[in-house]
Order: sequence, then C-alpha cells, then structure tokens
Amino acid sequence: QVQLVESGGGSVQAGGSLRLSCVVSGYIFSSDYMAWFRQAPGKEREGIAAIYIIGGTTYYAGSVQGRFIISRDNAKNTVYLQMNSLTPEDTAVYYCAAVRGDLLRSQRLKDTAYNYWGQGTQVTVSS
Repeated sequence: QVQLVESGGGSVQAGGSLRLSCVVSGYIFSSDYMAWFRQAPGKEREGIAAIYIIGGTTYYAGSVQGRFIISRDNAKNTVYLQMNSLTPEDTAVYYCAAVRGDLLRSQRLKDTAYNYWGQGTQVTVSS
C-alpha cells in the first residue's frame, strides 16, 4: 500500500521560511513525478511545484517561482519543499502527491494527473 506522509507545517511570520517533507512508503522511487499542491480556504487546489524523480527536473507555478524549491532524496524516498519569503497568501493546507510514469508538461501541476496523495499539512503565515 502506497502511503505519502507530509510533515513540517506550522505557523510562521511573513518573510520567514519552512521546509516541508513528504516520505513515500509502499514502493520505491522509479520513473515517477512527485508534486506539492496547496489549498487555501474557499479556493481550488493549486499545483505549485513538481519534480521528476529520475532526472530531478523541476517545475514551478508562477506564484512560488523563485521563492520555493522542490527537491528529493531518492535514498530516503523523500521529497522536500523549501519555502522562503513566505507571505500570508501562502497560508493553505499543503499536500504532496505522486504518480507513476511520465506526464505531459501540461499535466505536471494538475491534480487530476496524480493518484497518490498525502493527508496534508497546515501552513499558516501571519503578517
């Protein structure tokens, strides 16, 4: 059974940083994509960062480009999201997701392309 478990959420002041972790169990990283999504109250879920596990190629939404960094540690089956220069607009529940196989460029930040999900971790940024 595949499980994704996020950690690292919390409360931080604007301008601060947090690092989220997502540990994957139940299968070994191979030719997969993993991504981070977030959902703020009253808003749709937004794909913000994705990474191709084999090659390490990364993709970002414009809303986080230059502030957030997605990375992976294949030996630990873990994907990270380093979040810097946080603003109150980054307040949301953050989810990691995974999918086996390749994705078209247009799919890499689409939640419908991913079939394994974590339970989410809350990030709250105060002004």
